[in-house]
Amino acid sequence: MQSLPVVGALALLCCFLWGSAAPSIKTGYRIFQIASDDVATVLLFAGIRFLLAGILAVVLGSFLQKKPLVPKSTSWGKIVLLAFIQTVLQYIFYYVGLAHASGVRSAIVNSTNTFCAILIACFLFRQETLTGKKILGCVLGFAGVVIVNLSGLATGSPMTFLGEGFIFLSSVCYAFSSAFLKEYSKEENPVALSGYQFILGSIIMIVIGLAMGGRLTVITPGGILLLVYMALISAVAYTVWGILLKYNPVSRITIFGFMNPVFSVILSAIILQEMGLLGPPVLLALVLVSLGIIVVNR
Repeated sequence: MQSLPVVGALALLCCFLWGSAAPSIKTGYRIFQIASDDVATVLLFAGIRFLLAGILAVVLGSFLQKKPLVPKSTSWGKIVLLAFIQTVLQYIFYYVGLAHASGVRSAIVNSTNTFCAILIACFLFRQETLTGKKILGCVLGFAGVVIVNLSGLATGSPMTFLGEGFIFLSSVCYAFSSAFLKEYSKEENPVALSGYQFILGSIIMIVIGLAMGGRLTVITPGGILLLVYMALISAVAYTVWGILLKYNPVSRITIFGFMNPVFSVILSAIILQEMGLLGPPVLLALVLVSLGIIVVNR
């Protein structure tokens, strides 16, 4: 699981899946008739998605090891911490922030999670050393993210704490969860950690959403299929990502995260029929992000 072609292919698969999440969420809001500023129902919707993701991850893990995937008694404290940081805090900040910020700015601010993950891994957890090529790789990747979203930056609305501020806090939560997941995976099964933290965190989100008055009033077969796909996105991507982090330095894996917004723009253009999003900036962004990944993994 340390061969660069294998790592690259699996990391890009995760980024592709996460990139498909944004157009899937927008499609879900339309199918379930959820207003983007209806935070309670958004949290309920997200909670149901992650509950299904957790169940699917546990089933997948049980299939892979050919026996029920049950956490060790020593794992539960770690699962609770991961659930609180990775699912509850990260996605509450993300979904609330997304309701108060444009998609373009959200993508740019959210891409700082790669910087945060590498800095936290280097300086707080001492899991690796910060080098010049890691900094250069991050700068190239971030430049690619900015370029792919450049056309949408000219919005006159000011930045807000509830908008871009919450998106940044979501990025910080992601960075801490990546470092904790790598640390815990030294002695724990990363699939069990991911699956059960999703289940626990999603239950908390569902309870919060219901308590705030959130309700899903429009249920259709198409909506259910979309929810299952969105659950698969999280189950597969986080499980594979956790395994990659177990066997590789944080910087080597998280640098691929700059591909998330690039995939998101490409897939949004195709799925949401926003073909105007495609053009030279996307190609340039792909080149810069690819260079950043190559520099870090040299």
